Amino acid sequence: MSSVLPSSIRPAAEETEATRIKSEYRPISSHLAIAPPVSVVIPAMNEAENLPYVFRTLPDWIHEVVLVDGNSTDDTVRVARELRPDVVVVKQVGKGKGDALISGFAACTGEIIVMVDADGSADGEEIVSYVSALVGGADFAKGSRFANGGGTDDMTPVRKLGNWALCTVVNRKFGARYTDLCYGYNAFWKHCLDRITLDCTGFEIETLMNIRVVKAGLRVQEVPSHEYNRIHGVSNLSAVRDGLRVLRVILKEKGVRRRVRRTAAVPAVIGRGQVL
Repeated sequence: MSSVLPSSIRPAAEETEATRIKSEYRPISSHLAIAPPVSVVIPAMNEAENLPYVFRTLPDWIHEVVLVDGNSTDDTVRVARELRPDVVVVKQVGKGKGDALISGFAACTGEIIVMVDADGSADGEEIVSYVSALVGGADFAKGSRFANGGGTDDMTPVRKLGNWALCTVVNRKFGARYTDLCYGYNAFWKHCLDRITLDCTGFEIETLMNIRVVKAGLRVQEVPSHEYNRIHGVSNLSAVRDGLRVLRVILKEKGVRRRVRRTAAVPAVIGRGQVL
């Protein structure tokens, strides 16, 4: 029996198959496509001027953008909605970057989660490198400004020295092989959140994640990344204050036994295109 469809049915059948493929696979280029939906989490507070650049660099194949608004007093939320009407807006209840990221992670529906800062220092076009590392077998794709091919326009000599010293301590105490420690551009499979607990509210959450993925036995791959200068506004980072907070996290984690952790539930008020 012939398997060729009648001419009157064939176009409809081909269109249905094309629609199915398009819904399951997201084209990255003419030669590459992926199936896992990718969520991008952007914590932001008073970043209205920077969002146009940040959103413009994001690939059009990502599944969703989750903006965590830290009670901005400018037009951050309005600008985000104008740039991307389907943006998922999370109203942050607590304070701090760590708290914002935890809230954003809870709102994600994608299988892959990418963390991106809202100051314009990260290039969204690099997301394909992070996703490629994950699809290639890594559990956690860690951005590095000091890996071959990476770089930074933003770090002062003092911050570079501090980052190197803290990174060295983590490598020696936890058996990691990091070239960069305090960098917020990372990506991971969402199921990794079932293996670690995120329970800090400040900038040190990046270090905490880097340590706990190693302690959980997850496969980590560094991805070269270039950090640019903040476009508008002033950074809230303090080399001494935040460096001490990172050091406290490292010392505390050294005394915590390796075990399977679960992410602490954080209530998030979310809405696709709106704040509920």
